[in-house]
Amino acid sequence: MKTNTGIEKEKEFSLSSYDYKLPEGMIAQRPADRREHSRLLALNRKTGDIRHLRFDEIECLLHPGDLMVINNTRVIPARLSGKKETGGAIEVLILDYAGARRIPGRTETFECNALVKASKAPRPGSGLIFESGVSATVLARNDNIFRLRFQSPEPFDNILQKIGEIPLPPYIHRNGTHPACDDRIAYQTVYAEIDGAVAAPTAGLHFSKELLARLAERGIKTASITLHVGYGTFMPVREDDIRKHRIHSEWFSISPTSAGMINDTKESGGRIIAIGTTTVRTLEYASSSGRVVVGSGWCDLFIYPGYEFKCVDAMITNFHLPKTTLLMLVSAFSGRERILAAYRAAIENRYRFYSYGDAMFIG
Repeated sequence: MKTNTGIEKEKEFSLSSYDYKLPEGMIAQRPADRREHSRLLALNRKTGDIRHLRFDEIECLLHPGDLMVINNTRVIPARLSGKKETGGAIEVLILDYAGARRIPGRTETFECNALVKASKAPRPGSGLIFESGVSATVLARNDNIFRLRFQSPEPFDNILQKIGEIPLPPYIHRNGTHPACDDRIAYQTVYAEIDGAVAAPTAGLHFSKELLARLAERGIKTASITLHVGYGTFMPVREDDIRKHRIHSEWFSISPTSAGMINDTKESGGRIIAIGTTTVRTLEYASSSGRVVVGSGWCDLFIYPGYEFKCVDAMITNFHLPKTTLLMLVSAFSGRERILAAYRAAIENRYRFYSYGDAMFIG
């Protein structure tokens, strides 16, 4: 017979324990008028106490000696519209820009994995046609992932900038009801540098250059890492027992300079403030020995309750979709019940949710 403690422990691994109901209309379709004017729910992960702030009041939660670690990935215009050789319309989303195979030449070859949206899925061997003289051949298909080989008359990066669109999350709509903003700017952090993501590290969208400068003046330092956010970040977990879920892999890189700053901060008693769950995963993946290690590769760390954090002391994050690995990660950091209570408070106070929505500070 299971004890109450045992039953509660099992709930930590049950997918249904990470569900919640979000009232219609609370998914943000546009960012705040000014990045730092979004709202901020501050959660004390030890006591469960909640404060309601504006994001630029983050200064009162940070202290000299803290180190903010940001993800400097840049979202690429990875969505392409075209047609099959037979004439049917298609939409392609490039998935693994960082891991793509490139063959330079008079016509550049770019081979990558992608999602393909069509009324009838193209078969291996069939051709796809795009603007600016770009074509692609379907090499293979594995479930809903297609392997494509693009032929481009100029460097493929240039082509993406010409004909690609920013791949907004599926819950952000652009139509007459939800007029467009300049997503090429809005869906990008002000410190984005390294091309490769197909989704933004959205916790960083709340920072303006002015706010970062003010924090630096107060003695709060910043270090950069890179993790190219993949489309898998939006995918719900399907396994009833979350421990059986296999998380997607994403390419990361940590420089000697950033690793040194992080390790020095930990040794001197300062806090590591991770900006976004992508940064959390990267730092924890790279610090299995207790110190962050320099390097690059593919991060596939799935953080859920029971995980013991080795590096991160506090985090800034957005509000996440139900039944996702991101909600499980913040639950591991603060406790599932406290996170769900914070989400209830956010809903009661009409916070804006998801990528263009408001933020949480958990510390």
